[in-house]
Amino acid sequence: MADFELLKDLIVPNPSKIVLLVLDGLGGIPREPNGPTELEYASTPNLDRLAMEGSLGLTVVVRPGITPGSGPAHLALFGYDAAQYQIGRGVLESLGIGFDLQPNDVAARGNFCTVDAQGSIVDRRAGRIPTQKCVELCNKLRLITLPGVEVFVEPVKDYRFCLILRGQELDPRIGDTDPQRKAPPLPAQPYAPEAERTAALINEWIARARGILKNEQPANALTLRGIAKDPGLPRFPDVYGLRSACVAVYPMYKGVARLVGMDVIDFEGDSPADEFATVKAFWDAYDFFFVHIKPTDSRGEDGDFEAKARVIESVDATLPALLELKPDVLIVTGDHSTPSVLKSHSWHPVPTLLWAPGATRRDSAKAFGETECLKGALGTFAATDLMPLALAHAKRLQKFGA
Repeated sequence: MADFELLKDLIVPNPSKIVLLVLDGLGGIPREPNGPTELEYASTPNLDRLAMEGSLGLTVVVRPGITPGSGPAHLALFGYDAAQYQIGRGVLESLGIGFDLQPNDVAARGNFCTVDAQGSIVDRRAGRIPTQKCVELCNKLRLITLPGVEVFVEPVKDYRFCLILRGQELDPRIGDTDPQRKAPPLPAQPYAPEAERTAALINEWIARARGILKNEQPANALTLRGIAKDPGLPRFPDVYGLRSACVAVYPMYKGVARLVGMDVIDFEGDSPADEFATVKAFWDAYDFFFVHIKPTDSRGEDGDFEAKARVIESVDATLPALLELKPDVLIVTGDHSTPSVLKSHSWHPVPTLLWAPGATRRDSAKAFGETECLKGALGTFAATDLMPLALAHAKRLQKFGA
């Protein structure tokens, strides 16, 4: 991971600007032997030019062979060792929607889902119901009360919601209820004796929620994941000496940014053009922008190779608007790989482009893609090393030692 104490000693003031552009789930694999990945298949003239002018590499998010979730993957990009700083999705989703999460609250990320007559999950996302339907269902679930705790049920986006319990002696060491396959939802299982009461409360809530949802279609059931408390991480702006901002559409990614102390900028729209326009509007106010693009991951999870490539093309077509701002350092990468042929996150190293005019070494790569990244000057390296590289290329680190 990034050595936070060392960096604090080396950071020097500089007006340089850094942009971290994350195409969620960017990495892929070919759909046929020796074929291109989604990134290699897409037409990306702007990214290819930056690849020739900058340096390429591949990042390992957690450890070789380990498939990361979205939360730890983004923490790794921000320099936090995902294996050391573990955080549940419930906290990220809750912070992402601006919920005032208290230190002792236990939060879970919920999915509305569809179960068949036998109670087995047949659609983990309930047909991606619209957010308005999610709001209606959350209003019904808010009628459930539990002894000795406050209960909050908050809509997030589409089929996602948050469940938050507030009270004394709550323990989040509880397993997910999503089996992630065609099977009935699991009970909330405590991992420690101290978590037995909290698990019992959650199971009581689930049982009552099941009765409320049983006649709803397609959202006739639910699952809970990432049950956790806020771990109190070191603050990104303090560690790196950067006025830091997040520009993202989906609440979870706003949540991980808030978790580490970034400002989250609200804006209208959901396209790359809308996000880049927001960066432009706030350009003078911040040193560092984390810009998140979600649909690459969604289309990968859908198994739609062509659609994922089109998302990448849409970002590339809009990229000149970001380049017009003349960032000193632009990093384009993903938080993890989501190959459409697997329809899921994977362990494959993630293609990474570092462009810093006048500061990068050129390599032999001619385009931005996984195969070309193998030739890159950056090599294959830990995602946690990305922020020190960004600071160095932005001339924000002084020499170490005499």
